[in-house]
Amino acid sequence: MAAGGGRAFAWQVFPPMPTCRVYGTVAHQDGHLLVLGGCGQAGLPLDTAETLDMASHTWLALAPLPTARAGAAAVVLGKQVLVVGGVDEVQSPVAAVEAFLADEGRWERRATLPQASMGVATVERDGMVYALGGMGPDTAPQAQVRVYEPRRDCWLSLPSMPTPCYGASTFLHGNKIYVLGGRQGKLPVTAFEAFDLETRTWTRHPSLPSRRAFAGCAMAEGSVFSLGGLQQPGPHNFYSRPHFVNTVEMFDLEHGSWTKLPRSLRMRDKRADFVVGSLGGNIVAIGGLGNQPCPLGSVESFSLARRRWETLPAMPTARCSCSSLQAGPRLFVIGGVAQGPSQAVEALCLRDGV
Repeated sequence: MAAGGGRAFAWQVFPPMPTCRVYGTVAHQDGHLLVLGGCGQAGLPLDTAETLDMASHTWLALAPLPTARAGAAAVVLGKQVLVVGGVDEVQSPVAAVEAFLADEGRWERRATLPQASMGVATVERDGMVYALGGMGPDTAPQAQVRVYEPRRDCWLSLPSMPTPCYGASTFLHGNKIYVLGGRQGKLPVTAFEAFDLETRTWTRHPSLPSRRAFAGCAMAEGSVFSLGGLQQPGPHNFYSRPHFVNTVEMFDLEHGSWTKLPRSLRMRDKRADFVVGSLGGNIVAIGGLGNQPCPLGSVESFSLARRRWETLPAMPTARCSCSSLQAGPRLFVIGGVAQGPSQAVEALCLRDGV
């Protein structure tokens, strides 16, 4: 399917992971795709670590994680991969922070988080790691913001988020970290806030127009997009149930306002718990759950230049709850759930001259 400018979308299928998993932590480092932890067939967090050599298309087993965990955050710091938070084998949030030393093939423990957290959002800027929000052992959403200094191996506190949450989407744009959505318990959060890394102050932006769980979020060309999800009933609508939607809402960073796109510009498929990314001036939505009895395999893209949705080649393996990672012109879709935890590793690519 053409993407404009002589480029086209296509799927690249990689050898399957040796270990089936969902909620795995992924990182890309020096031509290698690392997949760490996650939940396996038994539904318990794993300590398994594996890496795919992108050149030879071969998988190698790495030293296991010192702490088995699922849903952790990962940040690449040069030759190290820092793994932060997550949930352990007894379903408790994790405080442990561990670094994989790629050149030495081993793990080292780092300074723990001040509080155990799952659903932590992480951002790297100038060699510093910012950890935002999370959910603690008491299941309460956290507002803490912490910054990790690798040279001193310590976490320092920064001004807290105005809205506590976990599982938020974060974007680094200029000198600001934007935090969108997330959850408080089972309820989706509509807050949209920005932390200025220079002044170390927070700004509240207008909230999302609609309250949706398991929506997909992406940033492209100065705009933030919130797509699809499970629409939550209003506080006084006792008879309505959550339902899948194809909603598209766009925030213009320059003008500071949300636009809810009309029906003609909504996604073609209603979906939640899907992968979303930005490739070559297109917002892409991949797989997820919809009104069908099994995960979706459909893929679609919104062209920012042409202002319309187009159907792309379907996923080779239909899945939901996937891990994802963008590396150059490829958006990797890793593991997730098909009939059970999946081994599939596939990438949507934007190629020249296809």
